[in-house]
Amino acid sequence: MEYLPFLMLPVAFGLMFLGVQVAFAMLLTATLFGLVTFGAAVVHQFVEKIDDLASNFVFAAIPLFVFMGAVLEKSGIADRLFEAVHIWTRRLPGGLAIATVVMCIIFAASSGVIGATESIVGLLTIPIMLRYGYDKRLISGVICAGGSLGTIIPPSVVVIVMGPLANVSVGDLMYGMVLPGLLLAGLYLVYILALCIVKPAHGPRIPREPDEPGLGQKLAITARNLVPPLAMIVAVLGSILGGVASPTEAASIGCVCAVLLTVIYGRFTWLGMYDALLKTVRVTAMIMAVLLGGTLFTGVFVGSGGIGLASTLIGEMNLGPWALLLLLLLVLFIAGFFLDWISIVLIFLPIFTPLVTAAGFDPVWFCILFLIMIQTSYLTPPLAPAIFYLRAVAPAEITMRHMYAGMVPFIGLQVIVLAATLYWPPLVTWLPQLALQLR
Repeated sequence: MEYLPFLMLPVAFGLMFLGVQVAFAMLLTATLFGLVTFGAAVVHQFVEKIDDLASNFVFAAIPLFVFMGAVLEKSGIADRLFEAVHIWTRRLPGGLAIATVVMCIIFAASSGVIGATESIVGLLTIPIMLRYGYDKRLISGVICAGGSLGTIIPPSVVVIVMGPLANVSVGDLMYGMVLPGLLLAGLYLVYILALCIVKPAHGPRIPREPDEPGLGQKLAITARNLVPPLAMIVAVLGSILGGVASPTEAASIGCVCAVLLTVIYGRFTWLGMYDALLKTVRVTAMIMAVLLGGTLFTGVFVGSGGIGLASTLIGEMNLGPWALLLLLLLVLFIAGFFLDWISIVLIFLPIFTPLVTAAGFDPVWFCILFLIMIQTSYLTPPLAPAIFYLRAVAPAEITMRHMYAGMVPFIGLQVIVLAATLYWPPLVTWLPQLALQLR
């Protein structure tokens, strides 16, 4: 009975591999082990956990950000953004790929909904890059890596889930992810430019055209197509990072701005709003069901002594703090091969955070390391959610071989950001500390 909590993990994983949905796998495991450990009293524990989840104000931001992303899908903003960005990058080596990543950065900073970003950007830019003879591996890597930036660039739905589970401020996590996120996006851009300079065939320059817009026209197009979305980003992120609004309040501001954008661009329809609301309900129901399962799973694991047992076993291994940290990151990396992000967060974050905090590490810093590992899991096969998003929008001529090969350099860039964050914790901790001093 002493080691009973550790059996919960293989049972839950076994159910997932048998095809049971993540939410129900964790609910079934929690119920089974809860009854064995606590008997009928587990019902009272479950009711308390459900009440805590339902009354958590932070989680109210999830449907708002999902709605914001769904509305942006309907607004035609992607076409306009691509035009505004590409007129400045078209003469660069790999200019189309660079414009694609910049679009992904803007979408990531708008709503943080990853699947929507990859689908929208992929549908728009893949045919254009193929038309100009871009390397299919580069196309695949750019769409998948750029589309997954919503994990590490605020606002991020992942962070909204992580904050309460790790018992850290969502605002601190938003501040902490800014510099690593910008570093990763910057490395993507530098890599694409360097690759296309060294190997021009991978991303040919677009020839100059007679009717190419002049400087005045470029500025006008930029003001018309880029400034409104950037204003929305400033309204959402500025209100969070400035301490003016909570993530939930900022998300509601973003929803209003997203609807206004559809009106400004002449794309508002009641049918579009209905579709966006329907998608919001579906995605939110999925996330909240998994959150419920994970909360009950974690409650039973902790209540039956799982955290104390894990601490005792790790203590007996005589690992130093850094060895412990690297071991936990390795576990997350391996888990990313088989589990989606929400499963990784719900299963491992509540277990790992007390361990690293007891080892003397900053929990916000660890959460950002955790986030980078989740970012990596989007690109690592066999699960690789980014590949499944890409497969849904890519033509048949882009094969799975192209997709997997295109991922490798970008996974390497993510490892570089992970190493930089490990080596220099102020990359994460400096902005939250600065914000605290300015308040």
